[in-house]
Amino acid sequence: MTITIAIDGHSSCGKSTVAKEVAKELGYIYIDSGAMYRAVTLYCLRNDLVKEGVVDEDGLLRQIHNIRIEFRKNPETNKNETYLNDENVEDEIRNPEVANMVSPVAVIGFVREALVELQREMGRMKGIVMDGRDIGTVVFPEAELKIFMTAAPEVRAQRRYDELIAKGVSVTMEEILKNLTDRDRIDSTRAISPLRQADDAIVLDNSRLTREQQLAFVLRLARERL
Repeated sequence: MTITIAIDGHSSCGKSTVAKEVAKELGYIYIDSGAMYRAVTLYCLRNDLVKEGVVDEDGLLRQIHNIRIEFRKNPETNKNETYLNDENVEDEIRNPEVANMVSPVAVIGFVREALVELQREMGRMKGIVMDGRDIGTVVFPEAELKIFMTAAPEVRAQRRYDELIAKGVSVTMEEILKNLTDRDRIDSTRAISPLRQADDAIVLDNSRLTREQQLAFVLRLARERL
């Protein structure tokens, strides 16, 4: 028996890290829904669909069918990477410019409809782990296991700061913390598919947990449902 595992939660709380490791341990497919919204955001930035921080929704609607998003496994790292119209954009979608615009793009109704449809198609055979903001509430409300991850904003900001500095990106802690709190506010208050904990989700506050402890926690819950 295989199941669907939905992991939702706040920005930069380690959802993707846990989801990837759980998928690897169970032999499941990992789908990074956040990367999909980041890819759409990158497309907008590249195609002049963002003006002074505002998304040109009419222009994006006309071009939405030109956007193709895929995940392909890198044979050298054995990890899935994000492709936008056949181009590997895995690194570019993680930069601060994309991070600062992804929430305004993600609140657009037709963008969410298009990506939710794609996500459901990717996961229709089960045996998947998907993380995001609305996986357990909208994309897969019938998922057998739902996790809601969170951590203190300062903890999340420090983790994100360390990650970007390690990649050579010049940022300040103040910028990162503001970006996180802004994204939390937008994600939680948007009219369409806001970030919220599903009624049957299990909370995982990882402010003081190691990666190994988080992995063990989710794997135990998953194996109880197999």
